[in-house]
Amino acid sequence: MTFSSLCRSAVAVLGALAFASVVPSAFAQDIKERNLKFAFSLAKDHPLGQGAQKFADLVGQKSGGKIKVALFPNAVLGGDPQNLSAVRGGTLDFASMATGLLAGIDKQFMVFDFPFLFGSPQEAYGLADGPVGTKLQSGLAKHGLVGLGIWDLGFRNMTNSKRPVARAEDMQGLKMRVIASPIYLDLFNTLGANPVPMTFGEVYGALESKAIDGQDNPVGVIESAKFAEVQKYLSLTRHVYTGMPVLMSKKTWDGMSETERRIITEAANEAKLEERRIAQAKESESIDNLPKTMQVNEVTPAELSRLRQKVQPVVDKFAKEVGEPLMTEVNAELTRLRAGK
Repeated sequence: MTFSSLCRSAVAVLGALAFASVVPSAFAQDIKERNLKFAFSLAKDHPLGQGAQKFADLVGQKSGGKIKVALFPNAVLGGDPQNLSAVRGGTLDFASMATGLLAGIDKQFMVFDFPFLFGSPQEAYGLADGPVGTKLQSGLAKHGLVGLGIWDLGFRNMTNSKRPVARAEDMQGLKMRVIASPIYLDLFNTLGANPVPMTFGEVYGALESKAIDGQDNPVGVIESAKFAEVQKYLSLTRHVYTGMPVLMSKKTWDGMSETERRIITEAANEAKLEERRIAQAKESESIDNLPKTMQVNEVTPAELSRLRQKVQPVVDKFAKEVGEPLMTEVNAELTRLRAGK
């Protein structure tokens, strides 16, 4: 390489560095000092809490430290209904809660809670990230919300203090805490249980006092919430998958510059992928750990098939409620995902 070409290369590199140093400062003018709040009901060490911390860290990095996100785990600002109301009203900036809890403002979100809809987390991620999930989240704007992606809580399993659930008949008469959503009430009624709607923050105390016999949650939640202290039996039914939409107040969003919105969106997308990775690793770890403190049983394929048949009327009923157009989209998308296209 000649001396002149070396000089030209050096000038090009220096020019690129100079441009890179100018762009952030130009963008920085669009970034205000902000202190934002992110509330959720789960523990800070749960995968969702770790994902929220990742999101907060990324927002801080991408904003040059100007935008700070403070986390409020363990329902310290209130239960999910209070958090949802606060985010819609603009007094809370971010929250995350189960898809079933959004059914109260948009019943189409119930589709994520259909029993035995998904065969794997990857199918759930594909539906959440694809046209169906994107459209449902876009529809939240009219309710004062911005959807920032659907994170992973996992497949739900049954715990109780009475007996193992190995067959549908074993649910008979059990007083079970459920998410306050119509599909969960119908699901557990159909299985012969007595469903009790309750916010997550109340569950441990209700189990400890024997006000209820059991509850259902993914194994990562069961472990992090220390339900083994107040529950004897864990039955791996994997009957419903639960996604966790991350919600932002539209009032906060509307008050931001395009640069700030891009920071929030990019951080949420990156944190979602990290949260899902942690959630899957945690599920494997919890399945290894929980038999040390609980009596754990699998459910045979034949009995799972009987469970599916028993709850099919619930699926049929709520498929009509969410509407044929959405169900057609959901089924087409799941068929495509299963074909690997």
